[in-house]
Amino acid sequence: MASLLKSLAEMERKREKVRAALAAVGDMRPGALVGRYRRCGKAACHCAQPGDRGHGPSWSLTRVVGGKTRTKIIPPAAVERTQHQIAEHRRFRELARDLVELSERICEARLASADATSDEVAKKGGSKKSSTPKSSPRSRRS
Repeated sequence: MASLLKSLAEMERKREKVRAALAAVGDMRPGALVGRYRRCGKAACHCAQPGDRGHGPSWSLTRVVGGKTRTKIIPPAAVERTQHQIAEHRRFRELARDLVELSERICEARLASADATSDEVAKKGGSKKSSTPKSSPRSRRS
């Protein structure tokens, strides 16, 4: 039982660390950032040459909202910041998953602790029949 309480305390400390890390999460956004190259279609342009990547990259952030794909064009100056925001969103999801997992383990440990405590009470031979309360005598008016 003592080791159970020790591991419970350790899990609670870990949970507090995860909560603190969640509080420190910065700006975040879900999705995938993709750099695309395109060809303009002009025969004399460099992009029409074999082996040329084309014009670009043109950056877009894609994500699914309500079952539909949404795409937003990201200016080149904001690409690095957007990559950081996507990384923060991934970190947030991992921390949230960790928090749920730790909370579930803590709940299970507390449940096991309560079961162990009730087993100890049963082993000690506690009274099987509870005492019946006695009613107080009625007052009589004279």
